[in-house]
Amino acid sequence: MLLDGINHVAVLSHDVARLGRFYESVFDAVVGETRDHGPGETMTNISIGPATVLNVFVIDGNSEADRQTPMWGRGRIDHLGLSAASEEAFEDIRTRLIASGASDGKINDFGSEFSIFFRDPDGLEGEVLVKKSGQRP
Repeated sequence: MLLDGINHVAVLSHDVARLGRFYESVFDAVVGETRDHGPGETMTNISIGPATVLNVFVIDGNSEADRQTPMWGRGRIDHLGLSAASEEAFEDIRTRLIASGASDGKINDFGSEFSIFFRDPDGLEGEVLVKKSGQRP
């Protein structure tokens, strides 16, 4: 394969500090500095894995971050699929998501993987997946 995962996903937000706190507290993400990215626009990188980043843009007057319609109606990026490092990490993330009110904790069985869905503070749906080792986490 020529690719090795996702480098970054660009998302829009109105409150990058709130979003950063969520990803820090649930996923141990690292929030970088916010920098200007053009007139009325900032970008903040949130590292969510060894080689994966959320590029979070705040753009004055842009209301796209408010648009949260049902699945498959949210635009070209519908949701994030994040890979848990292990079954233990998956269960830790699940516990944190429930505690933060971002998920009901339901585990989905997709054959070779388990997953759990969540909504971040901006309403973007996300999913955390872990490959099965033979038993439910």
